[in-house]
Amino acid sequence: MAAKNIALAGNPNVGKSTVFNAITGLNQHTGNWSGKTVEVCSGEFYSNGELHKIIDLPGSYSVFADSEEESVTKDYIDNGIYDVIILVVDANALERYLCFVIQVLMTTLRAVVCLNMCDVAEKNGIVTDTDELSLRLGIPVIKVSAKKKKGVKELIETAIDVADNKIKTFAVKNICSLNDSESNMILAQKVCELCKEICSYTIMVSKKDTKNLNRKLDRVFTSKITGLPIMCMFVLMLFWLTAFGANYPSEFLSSAFNLLISSISEFLLFLNIPQAVISFLCDGVLKTACWVVAVMLPPALIFFPIFALLEDFGYLPRVAFNTDGIFAKAGTSGKQSLTMMMGFGCNTCGVVGCRIISSKPEKNIAMLTNSFIPCNGRIPTLIALSSIFFASVYTQSIASLVTAVILVLLLALSVLVTIGVTKLLSLLYKTKNSAFILELPDYKNPQIIKSVALSLKNKVLSVLLRAVSVALPAGAVIWLIANIKIYDVSILQYITDFLDPIGKAMGVDGTILASFILGFPANEIVIPVMLMSYSSNGSLTEYSSLSGLRDVLIQNGWNNVTALCTLVLCIFHFPCSTTCLTIYKETKSKVITLLSVAIPLLIGVTLRCFINLFYRIFF
Repeated sequence: MAAKNIALAGNPNVGKSTVFNAITGLNQHTGNWSGKTVEVCSGEFYSNGELHKIIDLPGSYSVFADSEEESVTKDYIDNGIYDVIILVVDANALERYLCFVIQVLMTTLRAVVCLNMCDVAEKNGIVTDTDELSLRLGIPVIKVSAKKKKGVKELIETAIDVADNKIKTFAVKNICSLNDSESNMILAQKVCELCKEICSYTIMVSKKDTKNLNRKLDRVFTSKITGLPIMCMFVLMLFWLTAFGANYPSEFLSSAFNLLISSISEFLLFLNIPQAVISFLCDGVLKTACWVVAVMLPPALIFFPIFALLEDFGYLPRVAFNTDGIFAKAGTSGKQSLTMMMGFGCNTCGVVGCRIISSKPEKNIAMLTNSFIPCNGRIPTLIALSSIFFASVYTQSIASLVTAVILVLLLALSVLVTIGVTKLLSLLYKTKNSAFILELPDYKNPQIIKSVALSLKNKVLSVLLRAVSVALPAGAVIWLIANIKIYDVSILQYITDFLDPIGKAMGVDGTILASFILGFPANEIVIPVMLMSYSSNGSLTEYSSLSGLRDVLIQNGWNNVTALCTLVLCIFHFPCSTTCLTIYKETKSKVITLLSVAIPLLIGVTLRCFINLFYRIFF
């Protein structure tokens, strides 16, 4: 038995990636989110002592390519080097997913149907006669529960037997009679009629209205009246939990890191290391990196797992559904809202997620506007400034709620600006709304332990490692420009003095502007740079609480207007270096990359100037 090349294909959200993981043992992300897989992934597995290769193709609704991911799948099915294709379908909605199977069978008979989620279907009272289905398709059909890894071994063995011609497949007359030279609409209609006929002979439903709970929930979550308010409530609650839960852990980590840095400093001093080197390592490199961890780790530990649970529950596709009409009026589609949601974690991920958008102009627009959404690196800064300047007069619990409300308002502003800029760019691009096919998966009980574990590994840890890897060299550079002096004035001071008149016109100061410029490698280091500059001693100023930070800022001329303008600057400024690099890699365009920097910068400058002017005129 020779090694086999096996392709894995199917509609989005049928558990294809879960089947891939069950076969290969790889820990690929399997969120309950339509369109999650947008690239070709490969893996290897052993069967009967032979190493086989399996290709996980992007989810596709049709072989008549409409989007980038469908084009990849179609090209591979037509021209790829494979021995057999495993076609994954969801047993809960066989008729819907059978259309893709029949289209593939018009091209090749080297295929096996993986009837996934059979255990869930049987609980819903849906039983499929696999023998009859196999007879009507001409290929084997195997029942599988990929999450429980039931039927996976039989699926692999059957696929290999088909590849070796030990199991004969045969052409079915009804499928052979389909003519792909007909128009797509006529062909699609014939395929749908055939699917309905096949399912009438192969599916038995013992319970009525098995989707009743899903329909009831969707009447609430996707209603024109309640859909958007509930979505805002979820976001408000997410931010409240993040703001309420992150404060004390951040203070604990800050104290712990201070103790660690102090111990390292004393140890280096004991080794007779020069004081300048100790200051460079401890006050520059380590202190900046530790600050980043202390500030962003607690919010990330709260935000990402909750976000993952909402994803696993099946709510996030409803967000795209609710916002599709809004983005359609702006000239794009609800797919852009999916990329926006990804931007909450990291704008780089949001930019990569734009691959799910089939139209190139719409994809470029989504990339250009993705940085308007505050990423995880900016959320701690937003929380801190909102708390100490606008919520500090309240008790802890109420202050957290006020902070959450302010964050939601800031988020609403970023979304409104995103929609406005999207509309303007769509007019310039002269885009035509692309088709938006969105699979609304059934609601399901989240796998809490697995979802949280995956979010910690794939989101929290990866983002944290990226931030620290940037913060370490950035801390070194910042320490150098803060400590290298020309005529007893540091380079950092020269920079802030030069930028001060520009900053004053926008309601901030030169230190704030310099902090955001020097924070280009990572948004997490903005406040550390700011405090280092304010302290004027080449080292970060430490404080024991948010009230301590407030005292430091007020001593340097901050007021509520300064805080508001800084919040606006935090949302509307150039993307970080990683996001800019990703935009260039995705578009191969210097113009698009430069525009991604210029557009948010221009909007931010305009808003801050307006806020400052309004304050000076009326107050």
